[in-house]
This record gives sequence, structure tokens and C-alpha cells, in this order.
Amino acid sequence: MLPEIGHFTLILSLFFAIALATLPIYGYWKRNLVLLELARPLTYVMTSLVFISFLVLAYSFAIDDFSVLYVSQNSNSQLPVWFKVSAVWGGHEGSLLLWVLILCGWTCAVAIKGENLPTDVRSLVLAVLGIVTTGFTSFLLFTSSPFIRLLPESPLEGGDLNPLLQDVGLIIHPPMLYMGYVGFSVAFAFAITALITGNLNASWARWARPWTSVSWAFLTIGITLGSWWAYYELGWGGWWFWDPVENASFMPWLAGTALIHSLAVTEKRGVFKSWTVLLAIFTFCLSLLGTFLVRSGVLTSVHAFAADPTRGVFILVLLFLMVGGSLLLYALKASEVKSKVTFGATGREAWLLLNNILLTTMTLTVLLGTLYPLIVDALGFGKISVGAPYFNSVFSPMALLLMVFMAIGPLSKWHNTPFSALLKKLLFPAAISLISSAILVYFYDLGVMSWISLSVAVWVLVLTFYDWFIKVSAGSKGIIPRAKTLPRNYYGMVLAHLGMAVSLVGVLFVSVSSDEQMVRMAKGDVSLLSGYEFKFEGVQHFEGPNFIADQGQIIISKDGEFVAHLKPEKRFYNARGQVMTEASIDNGLFRDLYISLGEDLGEGAWGIRIHVKPFVRWIWLGGILMMFGGLLSAMDKRYRKVSGARI
Repeated sequence: MLPEIGHFTLILSLFFAIALATLPIYGYWKRNLVLLELARPLTYVMTSLVFISFLVLAYSFAIDDFSVLYVSQNSNSQLPVWFKVSAVWGGHEGSLLLWVLILCGWTCAVAIKGENLPTDVRSLVLAVLGIVTTGFTSFLLFTSSPFIRLLPESPLEGGDLNPLLQDVGLIIHPPMLYMGYVGFSVAFAFAITALITGNLNASWARWARPWTSVSWAFLTIGITLGSWWAYYELGWGGWWFWDPVENASFMPWLAGTALIHSLAVTEKRGVFKSWTVLLAIFTFCLSLLGTFLVRSGVLTSVHAFAADPTRGVFILVLLFLMVGGSLLLYALKASEVKSKVTFGATGREAWLLLNNILLTTMTLTVLLGTLYPLIVDALGFGKISVGAPYFNSVFSPMALLLMVFMAIGPLSKWHNTPFSALLKKLLFPAAISLISSAILVYFYDLGVMSWISLSVAVWVLVLTFYDWFIKVSAGSKGIIPRAKTLPRNYYGMVLAHLGMAVSLVGVLFVSVSSDEQMVRMAKGDVSLLSGYEFKFEGVQHFEGPNFIADQGQIIISKDGEFVAHLKPEKRFYNARGQVMTEASIDNGLFRDLYISLGEDLGEGAWGIRIHVKPFVRWIWLGGILMMFGGLLSAMDKRYRKVSGARI
């Protein structure tokens, strides 16, 4: 009975989503305040109904209701309860329900936090989000319902959750990633509202900017968690593979980064208006494209959901309607917007424009590398793959150049900055960056390209702190009082830029200074790597809640001193009959010791993969700093105020 209730509330939510998508727009057209005011209650009811459906599905997993097809496919009575709950989004149907729930959550947040917005603006934004919700709820109900029953012959046992997903990463990674993905729909809704009203002034940029920053922060931590999860779970020691599904989340992140900077210029100086709107549309469309890639079945990936062609066609139609409709509206309205503000070649606007050009080019580079194999295959020209060599050779130089511009921008002034004054600020930090990087390169025996990359990272760090020092030392108040007066938005930018530099250091060192070896080891054997001694103490057998495992025992020492006792595992999952590798890691701020257990080679010997990875944690530390930067920017006090203008 409960699954039927969940299905029924989901159907009801579709009707309320349709009402939200139509009534406020009709009310705006007819200048009917009653219809405009309906947007908020419709949002609350729609969200409540979807939440009930989600709770029903979660409860079905918790009580092992295998009469529900989706539960029987993705759960098992032996599965620990925390994995049963997270298994709700472990497959296509449940993860899509989570997607719709998060979309409703964002819509509800706009209804609550947007109470100070003009009524017509708030209602139109909610209506646009209602249109998006209608599309995804229809997709869920017509092609991917998670409440299909297996009656009267329901199985006594489920097929189990994919062993790869039986990890804490499943609990936190998808929700964070979806919060970012879906959150960009709010910026999209503000942009479409601005186009509908035909007045793209700075007000809409101010209203959209905190929502965009929060979405970007969630997507940043979602991607970071995904990288960390792949690193320790897949057993090969890598943190990024340029997998098409990884790219699907990376592209809206790049476009969203450009959008944040473009919104800043539109809000501050009233320029880039049309471009900012187009970026908001482009970022949201990339989120939809990512949904298509993951759920259409066109990709074979460890991250992708197995899906039938019907689902792919539905998403493609939805993508076409959303993209086509928004771009048509843009084509009709954007020509009416003209910016009369000018700026110099060394003004902050110019650096942010270069920032936008590079970020957009980087996004298109990743888009080309991701879609080109699919296009070639669809045209019948055979199967090709575009991998790391392409992305690293094309993407990396642009990323380094972006960071150079990123560091210069905050030091320049709006409108125009005398070149001599800017050059004076840059020379000393440049010298420090080049010299200190050269010392590190010599100490770690790195190459010329590493010196360039490290110099850029140090350049960003030095200029960021230098810019802060200039700001807090101005005036007579003193450093601490002056530092307290700087807005949260500025400190958010500082954290985000520092995070980029920290991640670059991690990427550089783990790429050029990692050591690894694959060795055959029997009990008592010792292997040496990077000054560490790895002693194999044999394998112990044990049983988990739904698996059996062989656990290696490896003692690590350095210069005769004990360092760590690592226990990599080889697990056999009973229900699916799959074997999984569980790496064991001794982590630290400056290096990771990473060991995975390979195959049983007989006679007590095992294949052992050993990695020593310097600074790998800095990659994710940078992601955390960037996330906090985005959240801090969104908390700036001035975003709580509304100018009173109507767009």
C-alpha cells in the first residue's frame, strides 16, 4: 500500500508543478496579483508531495520490501542499514527522484528566502523552476518510476547494491553533486525572468549571484568528493581519469565559474549583461547535457546508469525544449540590451573578460573531447576514444594562463588601472614566485614544466596575500580593524583563489613525483619504495555483513621507525558474486602511502600494488577551500538587501 501512496503523491506533485509553471506566468501577463501570489503555496505543496514520495521509497528500502522492483534490484537483506538508505539513489530511478526532490528544495528555498523580492520577480522565478520540475517529474513518472511492483510473485531476496557503491562515498557524493547540478537552475530561472520582463539591469545579477555561488560551492565539493571516492575505492590510485561522466560534471563547473565572475561585473559595472544571461543559460544546459550523458545509455562508464533508449530520447527532447526555448527567448530579447559603460585594457573588467573567454574555451574543449567520440560513432565512422593525452595537452596550458589572469584581476581597479602602477605591484611577487619555485624544483628534482606550473601556483598565493595586505594596510585604522571591514564576498574570493592554487600544487606533485610498483610478495617479504620499507605479514580471512574478504597485513617503516600498519582487502560479495578491491591508505598532509591487494598468485604469494603519492591531499584540500569560498561569498550581507527595483 505504501508504494502506491508514494506513486500517487508523485503524480499529484506533477499537477502542482504544472500549475506552478503556468498560473504565475498567466498572472504576470494579466497583471493578476492573486495568481502571482499562488506561486509560493504551490511550491510548498509540490515540495511536500515529492518529499513524501522520497520517504516512502526510503522506507521500502529500510524494511526490505522486495515487491518493489527498484528495491529488489538495488538492495539485499544482508546490506547494512546505512547502505540500504543510500541505495535509494544508488540506481537510475531513485537517483532521479532525489534529483527532483533537490530541485523542489531549491524552489522552496527561493520561495522562502525570496520574500523580499518584488512579487512578480519571485513568482516568475518560481514559475520557471516549476517548468523545469514539470519536465523532470514527467521523465520520472513516464519512463523511470521507482514504485513499480513485482506482484503477485515478489522475490524473497534482492539483487544487492552494486559493491562499488557500498561505501560512505555514496552517502555524501551524489547529494552534494546534485545540489550543485540542480542549483544552477535558479540562476537560469533568474535569467529567464529578466528576459521575460525585458529589463536586464544590475538587480537581477545581484539577486542571482548568491544562489549561483552556493550552487557552485556544492558542485565543487561534489566533484571533490567524487575524485576522493574514486581515488580510494577503485584501487588504481588515480584521482581523475577524464571519464566522460566526470567531464559531465566538470563542464557546468567551468561554465558556472565563468558565470560567477560575469555576474560580478554585471552587478558592479552594468556591463556583460547579455553575455551573463547567455552564460546562465549555457551553464544550466550543460547540467541537462550531463543528465543526458549519464542516463541515456550512450556512455559506458563506471559512473553511468544503465538506461534504455526511451529514456535517452525523453531527455533529448527535454534538453531540446529547454535549450531551444531559452535561446529563442534570448534571441528575441537580448538585442534590446545595450551597455554604455566603457573600460580600459587594464581595468578589472578586462581581466574578468579574459577570465570568461578562457573558461568558456576550456569548457568547449572538454565538451569537444567528450562528445566527439559519440558523434563519430553515431555517424558510423567507427569507435574512437579521446583520453588524458588530449585533455592534458590542450586543457593544461589554458588552465595555467587562467590562473595568471585570476591573480592579476583583484589587484586592478574598476574601469581603468595605469599600466605602470599595475606592473609595479606585479614585479616583486613575480620574482618571489620564480625564485621560490626554482628552489622547490631543485629540491624535488622536477623539470622545466613543473617549474612553470609551480611558479603559477606560488604567484597566485603571493598575489592573493599581497592584495589582502594592500587593502588592510590602507588608512589609519590598523590592520585588524581594517580586515574586519572587508566584505565576506572578498574573503570568499580569497579562499576560492587560494583553493585553486593549493589544488594546482597537489596536481603538480602527484603527477610528476609519485612512485609506484607492482610486486609479488609472500609472507616475510620486504619491498622498498621512496625510502619506505613495506613488509608483508601474510593474509587474514574474515567475513563482513554481506561479503567475505582476504585482508593483507603490511607493516611500513622508515629508517627503522614504525610508520603504519595497512590492511588492504580483496572482497567477495555474496549476492552479486563480484570481487572488489579495497585499498588501504596511510594519509598525511604531505604524502599518502597507498596499497591495494592484487591477485592470489598461489603458494602464499600475492600481487601487491604500492604507491607513494606526495601532496595528493592538497587536491581535495583546495576543493574544500573553494567550497567555503563560494559559501562565504553567498553570505555577504549586501545580498540580503533588495534594491527595490523591478525587472
